[in-house]
This record gives sequence, structure tokens and C-alpha cells, in this order.
Amino acid sequence: MVPGVIALETDGVAAEDRAVRHPAPHQKRRVGDQQQPPAVAAAGDDAVSYRGSHAPGAPLNPSSEDAAIVAPSPGPGRRVAGRAAARPYNAVVNDRAQPAPSPPRIRRGGSRRHRGRRADPPVVAPPCAGEDDGPPPRILPRPEHPISRSQVDPNAIKVLYRLHKQGFKAYLVGGGVRDLMLGLKPKDFDVATDARPNELRRLFRNARIIGRRFRLAHILFKDSIVEVSTFRRAPDPEEQDSAPGELLITSDNTYGTPREDAFRRDFTINALFYNIADFSVIDYVGGIDDLKRRLVRVIGVPDVRFQEDPVRMMRACEFAGRLGFAIESRTQEAIQRNRGALAKAAPARLTEELLQLLKCGHAGASIQWMLDLGLLEVLLPEALAMVRARQVGAGDFSGILPTIDALMQEEREVSDAVLLAAMLLPEIMVRRFTYETENRRWMSIELFQSLTRELLERFLQRFQIANHKRAQILQILDGFHRLCDPSWTPAKRLRFASKSHFEDSLLLFEILTRATGEGHVVLEQWHAVARQRQRRPEPKIELPRRRRRRGGRRRKGKLERGG
Repeated sequence: MVPGVIALETDGVAAEDRAVRHPAPHQKRRVGDQQQPPAVAAAGDDAVSYRGSHAPGAPLNPSSEDAAIVAPSPGPGRRVAGRAAARPYNAVVNDRAQPAPSPPRIRRGGSRRHRGRRADPPVVAPPCAGEDDGPPPRILPRPEHPISRSQVDPNAIKVLYRLHKQGFKAYLVGGGVRDLMLGLKPKDFDVATDARPNELRRLFRNARIIGRRFRLAHILFKDSIVEVSTFRRAPDPEEQDSAPGELLITSDNTYGTPREDAFRRDFTINALFYNIADFSVIDYVGGIDDLKRRLVRVIGVPDVRFQEDPVRMMRACEFAGRLGFAIESRTQEAIQRNRGALAKAAPARLTEELLQLLKCGHAGASIQWMLDLGLLEVLLPEALAMVRARQVGAGDFSGILPTIDALMQEEREVSDAVLLAAMLLPEIMVRRFTYETENRRWMSIELFQSLTRELLERFLQRFQIANHKRAQILQILDGFHRLCDPSWTPAKRLRFASKSHFEDSLLLFEILTRATGEGHVVLEQWHAVARQRQRRPEPKIELPRRRRRRGGRRRKGKLERGG
């Protein structure tokens, strides 16, 4: 057994597919988690060791272990025999003959409600595979899986049943099915159907069509939003705006079948469908087996899938950290080969995925995966200061990410600006420590502000942040530096506590204090000031009383008579 390789007990699978490779224990750098290097499972052992210390979720209980595993995807570029002709644009897909209306055009007149509404783009899809092409999916009937309708958001159930009653296929898809199969509570529920966006608009008065790269419908309710997408297939490379020779997907609005929709998703564990018609779970790609193995595996060829959408590399690390799963060996190797492709991803998507990773409650394990696979150097080099700080003697900042995870598990309200400021803080602290050590004096507030602006501008070259949030980050870091100043008088402390960014700056100070174990006395002093400010009554502003005119107004007639 090679050190650093975890063996998986999967009969009939090639040896290279049964190993999840990790860096050798002596080569690993640890950021933000206290996990031990993965244990190596000896061949024939009953227990399988996976990287990470998270306890597995509720076990699956399928009664049939002999169900067939679906063969891998045909792969890009291969044609499947027996392709059916593409359905005409805007046709209702419910097995009943329907006339194909002409493509809708943007209204220029009529009521305000319809004026200027953007129509669906015309879809010219090449012939696609039918429902019966390829091996049959693995289907778990209701007694063989743990998902119950009572666990699903009632609004999502309403959407599913309305689509089903109107003759459309309606599946619960994505992370909601995955979490329910693991016994976890999903944060949202997504629906996939064969209804087109314009048909969803007609079915649901509360529907809003959004997106350009990926058009879908948001069904708006008072307390939630249900996201509904149309089944899609692998997009045509000729329809993309990427450079010649690149596989980057810029448009993903080519509709397909449920099978094609499953194969175009990112990971096997995210490609399970829950069918509201018979309450079964449908698996085209082997996701049920990977859930039992606790394994993150890419659907199709890993290099191709990561070049199509580089953000998938971040998502692989997030799922492995959040669920306590291992990452399949070929997926790990492809991430290391294609990590430079993250520079081609849209900055807005990178920002969204980074914030989602920091809020998942397992950011420490997820960032550790990114460090091990080389993503952190490309995406977030500022976080490498957590490792470098200890080497230069600036302190141990490896506890910042576990502290953020603890705040999330405590359901503390942490703004996006605080999370991003916490990612910049280790690099700022190392730079400040180096300056103060070399010059033997406290860094001035002007120099500190210049340093934070320099690092933030470099950060914004990779991420997209709104101007007001950028200003918040600068204010929070500036306030953090002022909180560290020991020369405050009680009156100045109370005045500073009235600033709008004081609470966020104090929270960032608390994160660093809990992470390093230092500064508890100063933190308690500022907490006392915050409590004093809350007890202090707001000054009442009295408006000047309007003087009443004496004698009242004279009538117009008296003025004309001179009386």
C-alpha cells in the first residue's frame, strides 16, 4: 500500500479508481482545521478511512444491493444512435400533439405589465438522444430510500404537483435530494422539469424568468423561492463565446431529456432525481453508490468538465469539506492540472462560491482541501498568510476558519463584508508585524489604510464586489486597527462605539481573539463599551413649537373696504 492513498472497497472497479490520493503526511500544510492526516485502510479491512473527521450522516437503507450501476457517460463528441428529432420551439412537452406557435417577440405596446418583457431566446437544438437510449437508470422505490414528502418544503411540493397535474415531468433535483438521502436538512429545494420557461410563466403567475447563461424560473412565495429549471443537455461548442480551442461554457440554454440533464451535472452525488409521480429516486450516473462510499466524483471526463466550468473545482472542495467526503483520485489529479483555469471564471461566480463556502459551517476543511490541491495559491493567496504568519513569528492565525465555522454553527449573524475582511486579515497582520518589527514603532492609521487599500485592490482583480461592500470592508479593517490602539480614553471609546461599522469591526476583533487566544481583556473592555452604548438613551430632538398667529386671518372683503 502506497502511503497517502486511501483504499476503497468496491468490487469490480479498477485499482486506480478505488484509491483517493492525498499528499503524504509529511508534505501536508494545515490551514484552519485540526484534522489528522488520513489513515490508510489495509486491503480487506471492513472499515474504510476517509479524509476528514466529520461523522457520516444517516445511513442509506436500500434493500437491493444487486441493482446495476449505470455505465459512464458516452463522453463529449460521441454520437448516440437513434437520436430523435428536436421538438419544435415552444411546443408543450406532454406527449400530446400540440401546434408549435411562432417564436414570441418583445411587445412594444399593450399593457405596462407586458411591455418590454424579454422573450425566451430561440432554441435550435441538434437531434438529441431519446429517453430509451443508453442503459436504464437505477430506480429506488419509496420503501428503499429515506426521503419523505414531509421533509420537503411545502412550496416546492406545490410546484411539483402543479407541473405533474399539467402533464409535465417534475423532479426534485440537486443538493436537496443528496442531503435528504444523507439524513441532512437541505437549505433549499430545486425543481427540474420538461416545461420550457415560457410555459412556466403561464403556469405560475408568481414566476420570474431570470438568467442569461442559464435561463430558469424563480417561483416566488411569501417565505421562500423555488428555483425551477428545464432539463438541459450538453451545450453545443459552436454556440459558446469562448476563445477557439477552449471548452468554457458561456451559454447553457439547450434543452434535453432527464438522462441528458443528469449527465451534464457536475458530480454524481448531485445528479439524483426525486420523482413526485411515484416518490422514487432515479439515478443515471451512480450517485447512490458514491453516497454510500462518501465520495465526490465528477461525471464524465474530469479535465473536460473543469475546463467547461472551472468553478466546479471549488465546489468539489466545498462538498468534500462540508459532507466529510473523500475526492476521487482522478478528480483530484484533474483539479491539480486545471487549477489555472480559475482565472477564466466569472469574478461574480467566484465571489458567490467563496461566500457560500465560508458560510457552509465547514470552511476549515474546505479551505484545507483547496490548499492540498493547489487551488488556494490561485484563488486566495491572501489566506496562505495563515501558514506564513507562524513562520515569521507574527502569531498563529490557523484558528480563524474554525472560529468562523463556530460562529455559523452558533447561528451568529456575520455579514459578507466581515467574512471577506477576515480573509484579508492574516496578510495585513503579517505586513503590519513586519513593519513594526523593523521600524520599532506603531503603524500609523494612514499607513494602515494605504496597506488595506493595496491588498483589497489586488483581491478585487479576482473577485467582483459592489462598491458599497468594498467601502464596508475598508471601514471594518480600519475600525479593527483602531480597536487595537491602547491609548483610548473612556469618552473616545464611547464616541467610537456610535460609528456605523463598530459592530462589524468588533466582530472581526472577536474572531481574531478567539482564533489566537490573545486580547481577551481588550475585547471585554470593548464589549462593556458596546453594552454601555446600548443602555444609553437616545437624545430626544424637540422641534421648535410654531407660534400661533394672533387675531386670525382677515377676510378679503374687510381688507378691500379698508376695515
